Amino acid sequence: MSSVAETAAAIAGGELVVIPTDTVYGLACRPDDEDAVRSLSALKQRSPEQPIALVAASLDALRDLVPELPPSGVLRGPFTTVVANPQRRLPWLSGARPQTIGVRVPDVVGAAAELLREVGVVAATSANLHGGLDPSRIRDIPREILDAAGAVLDAGELPGTASTVIDLTGVEPRVLREGAVRAAEALARLGK
Repeated sequence: MSSVAETAAAIAGGELVVIPTDTVYGLACRPDDEDAVRSLSALKQRSPEQPIALVAASLDALRDLVPELPPSGVLRGPFTTVVANPQRRLPWLSGARPQTIGVRVPDVVGAAAELLREVGVVAATSANLHGGLDPSRIRDIPREILDAAGAVLDAGELPGTASTVIDLTGVEPRVLREGAVRAAEALARLGK
């Protein structure tokens, strides 16, 4: 397994890495490296038309890449929030909807928090093959993903349920995927 420093160096070098989040293990890379993002989708056997989220240490780190983020609505924790991307920044992350972008600020601790502080933001999706089970342990990750990763950061067993995805680009918030937090609770948090 890799250290935080090795994982950060692999990301900086344009490699794909496996990282822990507050929900499941993710497959990640530099968000500003289109080739790396395309490799990530190909490794997962996933269409480039499907979006990949920005996962960041903080809202400020996200704003460095997407300054137009709304002042509220990005929930910290096991949520991915789909927001407007009027400048169509990082279009290779947005799939079929380049006018939107998914953002996430996970509630991580230990090595995962240290890595995100070090790199700021990554492009990340679950470290599985398209349609496969979300990995809560390193041993749940398909061998082809582990073999292709430039680094693997192990944080032990994770909760194992992917983030709840909420789309804020319409008139009303809409839950696209119920995950770690139930839809009703997620919408209630947005209302606060």
